[in-house]
Amino acid sequence: MPRLRYAPSPTGHLHLGNFATALLTYLRAKSTQGAFLIRMEDVDEQRSKREFADGILRDLEWLGLTWDESPVFQSERYHLYEAAMEQLRGHTYPCFCSRNDLQSLASAPHGISSEGPDYPGFCRDLSPEEVLANSREKDPSIRFRIPHRSYSYTDLIRGEMEFVPGWGGDFIIRRSDGMWAYQLACTVDDLEMGITQVIRGADLIDSTPRQLALMDVLQGKAPEYAHTPLWMGSDGHRLSKRHGDISLRDYRESGFSAEQLIGWMAYYSGLTPSLQSISLPELLDVFRWENIRKSDVSVQVTFDRA
Repeated sequence: MPRLRYAPSPTGHLHLGNFATALLTYLRAKSTQGAFLIRMEDVDEQRSKREFADGILRDLEWLGLTWDESPVFQSERYHLYEAAMEQLRGHTYPCFCSRNDLQSLASAPHGISSEGPDYPGFCRDLSPEEVLANSREKDPSIRFRIPHRSYSYTDLIRGEMEFVPGWGGDFIIRRSDGMWAYQLACTVDDLEMGITQVIRGADLIDSTPRQLALMDVLQGKAPEYAHTPLWMGSDGHRLSKRHGDISLRDYRESGFSAEQLIGWMAYYSGLTPSLQSISLPELLDVFRWENIRKSDVSVQVTFDRA
């Protein structure tokens, strides 16, 4: 049975871009007789709050996006990440570079990705003596040593994708403060939860080869991936908390119905031919995966209730 997950970070309220991912994941799961699962990616203990997690779950329930198993919280799964680190021994190394050390790379001729500038490997080949000396001065982060090989997959929206050797630098899987990094936690959880398809925004396309590389070493079966268009504000930037009053909670409290929001999201996602209210069961009846638009969506952060 297909198993799909919606994995928000509870660092704020559910916003329009988040809602698009949740809706498309739910529709894909239910149209293929699969399970729709929730995973709260709350390893950032400073910014993540249980009140935001509870609010996201309330919004999903109000919209009708009910989940099939109890929500998973990454903050309760650190033992799994510790076990994965043991499996990755020999494929990792300590890195003592600070943010300031790497800041100049933003203007250097290196690749830029969701991880920031490609890491050039300053600490990749430190001797044991150098590691010991540096460890006396500061706690290291842990980087995964990327194999020098190509990675390819068939994106369920964008088609064939290939990342040739040199596509990215070694990336952090545990920060110097002990926080688990997204790439490791996400990969371990997708494997442990038996996720078969991952639907997420196009800004995470370059996370896919990183996670495929980790899965190779962890000897797990990779899910299929689909990267959806990004939702852009009128200022040309991806929708986020910086755009102010765009949370689902705010729309609900302003009197919008779930059917209005679902209809609006369905229209701008390419799933319906006209802008009108629609219930979730009605949308599921007409949902066709191939109708999802491939280009980014530019929207105003408010819309009429009509």
